[in-house]
Amino acid sequence: MRAVVLEEHGGLDKLNYVEDFPDPVAGEGDVVLRVRATSLNYHDIFTRRGMPGIRIPMPIIMGIDVAGEIVEVGPGVSDWKVGDRVLVDPINREEGGLMGETVNGGLAELCRARAHQLVRIPDGISFEQAAALPVAYGTALRMMTTIGQVSAGEKVLILGASGGVGICCVQLAKIAGAYVIACAGTPEKGERLKEFGADEIVLYTEVDFATEVKARHGKPRVGRAAKNAGVDVVVNYTGGDTWVPSLKVLRKGGRVLTCGATAGYNPQEDIRYIWTFELQIRGSNGWDREDIEELFKLVESGKLKAHVDRVFPLADAVEAFRVLEERKVVGKLVVTP
Repeated sequence: MRAVVLEEHGGLDKLNYVEDFPDPVAGEGDVVLRVRATSLNYHDIFTRRGMPGIRIPMPIIMGIDVAGEIVEVGPGVSDWKVGDRVLVDPINREEGGLMGETVNGGLAELCRARAHQLVRIPDGISFEQAAALPVAYGTALRMMTTIGQVSAGEKVLILGASGGVGICCVQLAKIAGAYVIACAGTPEKGERLKEFGADEIVLYTEVDFATEVKARHGKPRVGRAAKNAGVDVVVNYTGGDTWVPSLKVLRKGGRVLTCGATAGYNPQEDIRYIWTFELQIRGSNGWDREDIEELFKLVESGKLKAHVDRVFPLADAVEAFRVLEERKVVGKLVVTP
């Protein structure tokens, strides 16, 4: 089968498009999918570069989010049949492991998955939409609702708003009735974010985002003057140099929601803001299977849009990664065989 294969950690040059990778075979409890869509995530970039403490079997086919049709059912599988349209929950919650990292993922024509990881795709949702959901949208849903408890009337500042997670965070905040301040790198991305419901845009390439937010919404204070100063929530999964400025724009009792650190996991800290303003730091890790099912309901209802920016053929997957790494995307990038 055709596949994009990583044989060693490094740059984009370590990804190889091959036409004769061995086809997967369904074992006990397995199915084999004809892949129809795979979305790219920053986690794939980290996998390619190599992550401290995580061993990746080589060669590996990346691609965490996989949607397709079942073409083979292994022994012991009774709930699924050939032709079923399915999405793979990337996390193997029974045996451990992650699609596209510990086992071969979706950047190929065929993909083997455990039957217990499958989620049926509703008829009204395309393969491309389904593939956009698990990692980015599932992570956003858990962070914004289960952990973050974003509610009506709150002011929510979202960093990295134009990516897959960010686009979903903007939409979920609006569904909850919040006022959304979205950070974008270009005016064009800002206009796109307004289409998804953002009430304000901060162009972080032109202004210091923390200074701008305080100018617009007040400098956080304690005491009686604190009532309307600052924002209620900052969504920050970038880390790095943005971490301390995020603390400085929060009102007393405000909270930071984080699910990652794309700009650095070991930022400078200033805990004075945490105790002075009684801030809450809430971490969120991944998603539950129920989150994927809830996302399908939200997309079916029209409340949430699974936004796919561009679709690339499998042969151009390396170029898709380049676009993602250079942040030339609003929403999700999808690869189709």
